[in-house]
Amino acid sequence: MTYVIGAACVDVMDRSCMEECPVDCIYEGARKLYIHPTECIDCGACAEVCPEEAISADRAADPDHRLDNRRFFEEPLPGRPEPVGSPGGAAKAGAIGVDTSLIGAV
Repeated sequence: MTYVIGAACVDVMDRSCMEECPVDCIYEGARKLYIHPTECIDCGACAEVCPEEAISADRAADPDHRLDNRRFFEEPLPGRPEPVGSPGGAAKAGAIGVDTSLIGAV
């Protein structure tokens, strides 16, 4: 099980979840944050501190957002030739600055 950030994060991005994450697996798009599905250690610390209640376990998340979260890492994002992949931590990658097409359409 991993965690997924849903629609309540769009255009809010409080970032308290990023500060709480012990493994630095929450990445920043342009309008939303994304949790790396293989870097997440399933501790739930991010969900506990999210003031928007935007974070849920993947099996409880909206299927569209669960799939969208994976796409952020596995498919090239608009304007980027390569997928984000697994950079080994959000701090290494810095703000990605672009979102998936699902979030871009909202």
